[in-house]
Amino acid sequence: MPEPLADSAAPVLEAVHVTKHFPVHGGQGAGRFDSMRRRVVHAVEDASLGLYAGQVTALVGESGSGKSTLARILAGLYRRTSGEVLLRGRPVRTNHGRAFRRHVGEVQLILQDPYGSFNPMLRVSTHLERAVRIHEPRHEPRHGGDALLARTTELLEQVNLSPARQFLDKYPHELSGGQLQRVSIARALAARPSVILADEPVSNLDVSIRLGVLNLLAELTSADRVALLYVTHDVASARYFARETAVMYAGQLIESGPSEQVTSDPAHPYTRLLVSSAPDPARRAPREQLQDTGQPPSLISPPAGCRFHPRCPLVMQRCTTQAPPRFELGGGHWARCWLFQSAVSSDITKEKPAT
Repeated sequence: MPEPLADSAAPVLEAVHVTKHFPVHGGQGAGRFDSMRRRVVHAVEDASLGLYAGQVTALVGESGSGKSTLARILAGLYRRTSGEVLLRGRPVRTNHGRAFRRHVGEVQLILQDPYGSFNPMLRVSTHLERAVRIHEPRHEPRHGGDALLARTTELLEQVNLSPARQFLDKYPHELSGGQLQRVSIARALAARPSVILADEPVSNLDVSIRLGVLNLLAELTSADRVALLYVTHDVASARYFARETAVMYAGQLIESGPSEQVTSDPAHPYTRLLVSSAPDPARRAPREQLQDTGQPPSLISPPAGCRFHPRCPLVMQRCTTQAPPRFELGGGHWARCWLFQSAVSSDITKEKPAT
């Protein structure tokens, strides 16, 4: 496991109380137009997350929890409804023009499906050359192609695709999923970014090659001091790959802390269910077995109180009406759950479950 992050370090990229609502369009009956226009999908709600140089941070949760939306907000692809995104402590306030290009020069996004992120009609060399020309303008054709070829060759060798000449002339469909995802990483590295946002980077790959891609990302993070966000639904890989793990449910961050602590001793009932569903022979038996009792809620009409309460096996009456704040559990570990309100811990033990 990676060594703990120094407390004095400041995040390279940070989301501060970020909220994102998507408007809901359409509906049955013209008379309902005005009411439908005001409805929104609460995709991300009051999320705060920091990414640090040389550190892998995992963002885990089931499909539809808002993980990818938060990553795209950090990448500058989605406008925020409220909140701030800070790059090196300065607010990021644009998603177009030269300012946006400067932002993506620092913050690169790697998508889940490598085949969907490349033009199938263009060779690998063309994709990489375009990225180099955008982010390193000195590599213009009028200066000769040798520098450009040297840089694209260097990028492929950096992601362990060698001999590089063998891959430069290929089309995307001629590569395996693992090889093409490595090309995606090489294209991101062309910008020499400070932050990489990897959105489910191995979920579409064969199990046998996932570890190789994850190890590559970990090596690049350490060697280049890149801040890496690893978005995944696989909490087991987060434990071994990331230093910090944040858990997202129904658009909200509900637990965060050192990966070893979050995955071996999860605090929030949802995290405990998530961890118990991931086979891991190295994990000790949970303190008690919880039973999932429902499905994720609608994000158009999220439930009052704790959003997990309709399916929580430990739900209490207050959970149905009061949203829990963030409770610090020590060592950088925190959770949003009324079970950890120390001031009323005696009351919690006496309180009856909600019916």
